[in-house]
Amino acid sequence: MKIEQLTLAQAVVKFLAVQYSERDGQQTRLIPGVWAIFGHGNVSGLGQALQEYGGAVNLPTYRPQNEQSMVHLAAAYAKHTGRTSTFACAASIGPGSVNMITAAAGATVNRVPVLLFPSDYFANRLPDPVLQQLEHPLEHDVSVNDAFRPVSRFFTRISRPEQLLSALPEAMRVLTDPAETGAVTVCLPEDVQTEAYDWPAEFFERRVWRIRRPVPEPEGVSQAADIIGKAKRPLIVTGGGTLYSEAQRELATFAETFGIPVSESQGGKGALSWNHLMNVGAIGSNGGTAANRLAAEADLVIAIGTRLGDFVTASKTAFQNPQVKVVGLNVVSFDGGKLGGVSLVADAKRGLEALQTALRSFKGTAPTYRKEVARLKGEWDGLVGEYRTPKPKKKEMAQAEVIGLTNQAFGGKATVICAAGSLPGDLLKLWRCEDPKAYHLEYGFSCMGYEIPAGLGVKLAEPSREVVVFVGDGTYLMANSEIVTAVAEGLDFTLMLLDNQAFGSIRGLQMSVGSPSFNNELRHRNTKTGRTDGSAVQVDFAKHAEAMGATAWHPKNYAELERALGEARKTRGVKVIVVPVSVDDRVPGFESWWDVPVAQVSGQAKVKRARKEYEAYLKKQRRYF
Repeated sequence: MKIEQLTLAQAVVKFLAVQYSERDGQQTRLIPGVWAIFGHGNVSGLGQALQEYGGAVNLPTYRPQNEQSMVHLAAAYAKHTGRTSTFACAASIGPGSVNMITAAAGATVNRVPVLLFPSDYFANRLPDPVLQQLEHPLEHDVSVNDAFRPVSRFFTRISRPEQLLSALPEAMRVLTDPAETGAVTVCLPEDVQTEAYDWPAEFFERRVWRIRRPVPEPEGVSQAADIIGKAKRPLIVTGGGTLYSEAQRELATFAETFGIPVSESQGGKGALSWNHLMNVGAIGSNGGTAANRLAAEADLVIAIGTRLGDFVTASKTAFQNPQVKVVGLNVVSFDGGKLGGVSLVADAKRGLEALQTALRSFKGTAPTYRKEVARLKGEWDGLVGEYRTPKPKKKEMAQAEVIGLTNQAFGGKATVICAAGSLPGDLLKLWRCEDPKAYHLEYGFSCMGYEIPAGLGVKLAEPSREVVVFVGDGTYLMANSEIVTAVAEGLDFTLMLLDNQAFGSIRGLQMSVGSPSFNNELRHRNTKTGRTDGSAVQVDFAKHAEAMGATAWHPKNYAELERALGEARKTRGVKVIVVPVSVDDRVPGFESWWDVPVAQVSGQAKVKRARKEYEAYLKKQRRYF
């Protein structure tokens, strides 16, 4: 057997450089690069290996400003490439590694592949405890990296070099499995990273991991087709699985052929263009009138590639027809059977093709239902147009109208990115997509701080695509440092910073459950009350962004905003448009609900009223499907 002597870290670098994914005959570098922040736990291991071998094997190293952000970036890159490619992320022992946990959880929740190399304590235990090592009095082998276990789809700690021979191939398998993918964590003790081993040369040969497209069982297709063929008021809910499968054409054909309206989750928006005749828009807690009214009376829900989270089901109040049935077409059997559904375990593209064939004698829904769908869609599109249109007589700009102007300026094919706060709900309802990759939301974890790193990830995945990142001032203050990274890498995107001097989304939610505004606005501490209800804290976000190398605008009205948008599209680099918006001028809910418990006992009258309303909605909540 031909062997090659390398350190463990050097072997990791050479192995990653020759891993490829393949889907539909198209091969892609599975790990095109490494994002790394070095410390004493990895600078002499992975750091040395990347410096010596990274260039030779075409595995570039990138330097972010924050460990959490680099994992968000890798997840966004993976999402935009359809989960065919992702970055590796390396951090030092202790706080550097722990910083990656939040983003690892987000990747696993969203079923997005990321590869993590947190450094770990000395495997030989001689310098014990090493700097930044957690000491556990009962379990000597525990480290802070064990916190990755519940948020990882695959976890291992490499205590001997030869363990890498089985661990890395298994890591690649999980990364490329459409049902099992998520955060893959390979912990590397700092001494083991530097240890030499005689590696079999075959370990470094090019390997292609085929991303499978499972076909449905014939019995499952027959059962699902029988249910669909008997439905009078069916409704499709499309999720991220439709887009990852690239099944948008099959979805359009299926919906058009059988006259079945398509509603959108956060993950599935963009599968059909907003103006497609069967696209009835957003559903659920963040949904609109068309989808929610159809959902209330649907006798069949066809859930395609969706996890059916509480925002889609409106906390299980969306589907009110007592006879409603559910067919779950999903590559993950766990998701396919939700809401008591008939599970059709398959790739979305393959599943839709099979159903299309099985239903060839089905004439589809009745003309009266199709007319109702068209009417509701028309009414909803008109309502969206009203909310998107600026009203110049207003004293303050409104978030909905800023979204409309931005969408109008960039069109329906630029990728819009967001993650948390009230913006995702407004974007789901109001942003008009004309391309499957025009809508990029992280909403499974709704993680503040995802947005700006995601802008970098999407631009690296597709440099020619225009990218618009939406953040609120709260998220910006929480995580803005990767603007520096984008400037250093010469990336080009526009950041829309909507400033309402508050965590406006939670402030609104807080007040909706009866409480007055408390500790959610950015205010000085009031010496009289002892609370954070003093005067507003003034932050010059434009100057702050400029200090990090961005070009910034601070429009005060709609005319200035339109000019700023036009100039930003002509300017290269990172562009930040700071837009002051009203904290109270919000897009309402549309005949839907979200279960946020209200205090059962309170001395406040508004809380008592909110509790009564809450209990009334609980009566609509379905306990069993």
